[in-house]
Amino acid sequence: MAKLSSETPVGNKRKIVTPKTAPYFFIAPAVLLFLLFTLYPVIQSLILSFQTSSGGVSTFAGLDNYRRLFNDPLFYTALGNTFTILIIQVPIMLSIAVVLAVLMNSALLRMRAFFRIAFFMPAITALVAYAIVFMILLDQNYGLVNYVLSLVGIDQVPWLNDPFWAKVSLIVAITWRWTGYNMVIFLAGLQNISNDLYEAASIDGAGKIRQFFSITLPQLKPIFLFTAVLSTIGTLQLFDEPYILTNGGPNNATLTISLYLYLNGFRYFDFNYASAIAYVLVIIIAVLSYLQMKVAGDDE
Repeated sequence: MAKLSSETPVGNKRKIVTPKTAPYFFIAPAVLLFLLFTLYPVIQSLILSFQTSSGGVSTFAGLDNYRRLFNDPLFYTALGNTFTILIIQVPIMLSIAVVLAVLMNSALLRMRAFFRIAFFMPAITALVAYAIVFMILLDQNYGLVNYVLSLVGIDQVPWLNDPFWAKVSLIVAITWRWTGYNMVIFLAGLQNISNDLYEAASIDGAGKIRQFFSITLPQLKPIFLFTAVLSTIGTLQLFDEPYILTNGGPNNATLTISLYLYLNGFRYFDFNYASAIAYVLVIIIAVLSYLQMKVAGDDE
């Protein structure tokens, strides 16, 4: 008896699901969710950036929002603050991360699993929770940090109330949270470096420091590029820490682009202007990522 194929009519109807169409039914929910919650908001925000709203009525305004943006001194303040944190914090964080990764990879270190988990734990701590902890620790009058400093004769430091120290506080908080995350990535890269390279270098008389600069760092170049791009994107999108720790103050000293976007959209309800800021931020991230890939990436 011949087998019935999936195309065999049953009750004068063909089967909707066949071996060829089955995969599309499986991916359909994910595609629909992507279209609804990702693609549609992206397109809608682009449209909003070319409109102005008055009395609940939106009208086409061309490039007015973008002209306003590039003449907005507060936008340049937010941009400058963001790049200041980026230029200072990312190199410090990646330098500490690679040193920690080398230490965690050493066979001489005992309880390596414990230390790896301990350094990685901040990365899985809730953003709001850790920011509140830092806010309590860095309180000028009652914070633990100033109390410890007072024990050694150092005056109170206005960590969150002074423009300079507020930036320092943000940099310290971000570095504490993400150094362990990047350390794990570097650790994975270190474990892929062949021991034969180190053995050959030892035979040639190279010490540990020479091996680190001549073997370890060059071999980790792709990892450096990857972590630098991720860290750059993350810093340009920095929002939680300045919002909770300093609320952009004092005197807009810690106002970041993402925080400025949020304030315009959800405090002043100027969604058209906020959309323009969002797309300028996307362009900045794309350009910086491209430049990093072009400058630091391999030719191929």
